[in-house]
Amino acid sequence: MNRITLPTPEQTPAATLPLLDAVKKQLGVVPNLMKLVGNSPAALEGYLSLNGALNKGVLDAKTRERIALAIAEFNGCSYCLSAHTYLGKNVAKLDDAEIAANRNGKSSDPKAAAAVHFATRVALERGHVADADLNAVKAAGYSQAEIIEIVLHVALNTLTNYINEVAQTEIDFPKVDVKKAA
Repeated sequence: MNRITLPTPEQTPAATLPLLDAVKKQLGVVPNLMKLVGNSPAALEGYLSLNGALNKGVLDAKTRERIALAIAEFNGCSYCLSAHTYLGKNVAKLDDAEIAANRNGKSSDPKAAAAVHFATRVALERGHVADADLNAVKAAGYSQAEIIEIVLHVALNTLTNYINEVAQTEIDFPKVDVKKAA
């Protein structure tokens, strides 16, 4: 049960309604995360703006989902792990073995493995990564722009992980349990 209320349509702030309508047009549904963040129109606008901008970035959808899976597992967020497992399978077309690897900070694709490993290092070290961590992701072929986007994806996913854990958001995707304690 949510510790922060998901507003009903009647309780939703007027400034949030067009944002939620845009989410519904894009996804076909309004996930509970969006309803929850919609308690604050400014917060929802900020989240959607950063997410939308990063979706136009240089990292592909598979890499973005791999990072989201690794960070959800790292932070112990069942809501985000459930959502990104669903999105990973159905949107990014990742197979079960790849999703399992991503949850462990790895990938079967060598270049993607470097991105996922770097993302987990950023989370673990709270940004204070070693030169070796940065050099490894560069050596795998990631540009400066891609490295910046990896860091921003870590931050964006950490944001949603924290919101969902604080609120105990009801999972509205096929449920996936976190394997390790956060």
